[in-house]
Amino acid sequence: MNLVIQSLTPISDSHLRPLAALARSRETQVDDTLLRLIDADPLQRPDIDAYCGSHALDFAYVDPAAKLSDFGLVAMDMDSTLITIECIDEIADFCGLKVKVAAITEASMRGEIKDFSESLTRRVALLKGLDAAALKRVYEERLHLSPGAERMLADARAAGLKTLLVSGGFTFFTERLKARLGLDFTNANTLEIVDGKLTGKVTGEIVDAGVKARTLRETCATLGIDPKRAIAMGDGSNDLKMMAEAGLSVAFRAKPVVRQSASLAFNFVGLDGLLRLF
Repeated sequence: MNLVIQSLTPISDSHLRPLAALARSRETQVDDTLLRLIDADPLQRPDIDAYCGSHALDFAYVDPAAKLSDFGLVAMDMDSTLITIECIDEIADFCGLKVKVAAITEASMRGEIKDFSESLTRRVALLKGLDAAALKRVYEERLHLSPGAERMLADARAAGLKTLLVSGGFTFFTERLKARLGLDFTNANTLEIVDGKLTGKVTGEIVDAGVKARTLRETCATLGIDPKRAIAMGDGSNDLKMMAEAGLSVAFRAKPVVRQSASLAFNFVGLDGLLRLF
């Protein structure tokens, strides 16, 4: 396997020898913020993980023959993955409940609340009566794309991949991002709004972990590809089933339970770190 090391800043020469020794690799390729160790031993992963974690480096073992164009779909979670915020927490801020809602969000993402539907229902109920204009304010004033998002999407599209945004968040945001970024497919929850106010309910099927996984499978079927030709990116426990369906799973700034289960993790670099693996 190739071992790809990435950093937000130029990789110091002082890292080359210890990383090569830990990886049991004799050949290295260096390009400023990227180090590629050829013919690395994957059994050394625990040592590499410890070294990289202590030096703010991201790493991934990659098949030397793999190409981005081998894949046909990149599926992404929205909140804290494609974008930097948790939309429901920011919405709650407009009714003075951000701390309370964020605590439930965080516990759910860590996997401490096993039933995502119950967690979402509890949080949305707290928004009852809020003016729906708050959604627009969150989108316009607080929603920011994660670093490297636009480049990753552009290069994935250029390599022939389709894009899927599947979220336990809300269609108000996924549909706007779909139009803004030219995404191919989306699936999310719909907030019920009556007379310009949130009712504290969602309508239709709740997009939980099982629905996320099913959406990935159904999208792959639509495209005529095997789910193993999908890349799935996420950060919370609600993404685990979707990530397990994909051939390559990326934990992005993720909770420990997700990092442990994913093919690789980006804890420091942006989403465009995906492009530099191949």
